[in-house]
Amino acid sequence: MRRRYPALYLVLALVMAACGKQESADQSPASAPASAASHAPAAALTAQQKAAEQASDLPSKITRMNEDGSETVEDVPSDSGAHNPLLAAVASTVAAATPSASAATTLAGPTPWQEGVNYTRLVPAQPTSVPAGQVEVLEFFWYACPHCYALDPMVEAWKKTKPAYITFSRVHVLWNEGHRSLARLYYTLESLGKIDQLHGEIFKEIHVAGDPLIFADPTNAAESERIQMVFARKFGISENDFRKAYHSMPVDLAMQRADELVQRYRIDGVPRFVINGKFIADVASAGSAERLMPLVADLAAAEHKH
Repeated sequence: MRRRYPALYLVLALVMAACGKQESADQSPASAPASAASHAPAAALTAQQKAAEQASDLPSKITRMNEDGSETVEDVPSDSGAHNPLLAAVASTVAAATPSASAATTLAGPTPWQEGVNYTRLVPAQPTSVPAGQVEVLEFFWYACPHCYALDPMVEAWKKTKPAYITFSRVHVLWNEGHRSLARLYYTLESLGKIDQLHGEIFKEIHVAGDPLIFADPTNAAESERIQMVFARKFGISENDFRKAYHSMPVDLAMQRADELVQRYRIDGVPRFVINGKFIADVASAGSAERLMPLVADLAAAEHKH
């Protein structure tokens, strides 16, 4: 982003609307300071958001990225859990048939999720890569996105309790060279069997330590690789093993598949979830960060019953 709003970024990190495709990959993590709320239980986020707003004397806002690369900061009415049309504007426009309000259906369950409001049905549904009887859940994310960082503890908590019929995978976006470099780090560590151990450490390195894990010029892939190798060595990964995996065919194929999925679902903002190739949802559509994972779980459960 081109301008700096120190107090505003704290509020944005709590609101967690989305990181857009047009955001610069070489944005300094220091410009989006990490909040203690990112480690707090989900129930505490709303109270911490209000406290941050009172301390900064600013209303809730969102930053919208324009086509020319400039940004527009807009006031947003406080979100009490209801669908907020301004927040919804941050969500991507996908190639899907979105039903009208009168035709919207309601998902049965403890929470009345409304199609066309809380989630979008993808038409046509896309093929998945999971065995019969499994429901695929994909999280599209970007390591330098403060919203992905703040949501991640909730995703990790959900992973520990999700039903066995859900196959969960993360997909790192590859919008430009900076994104691609961090994506290669993700898939390299995944190929080495280290991603479960180091996923959270990457987020902390970027958002807490202030190390972007890419070179100042993201097009200099060799320097970005060196920076990432230094990070990996801190966790006992040898230089030889890291470099071998970094340039391996499995990592190249994983990157190719990720790119195909981003294109297929027209992902232009993160974090965003796709459920079984049929539904797409994010924080904005769910109404709040606390509601997103229950929404994902209910959509997956409905698919499993079918």
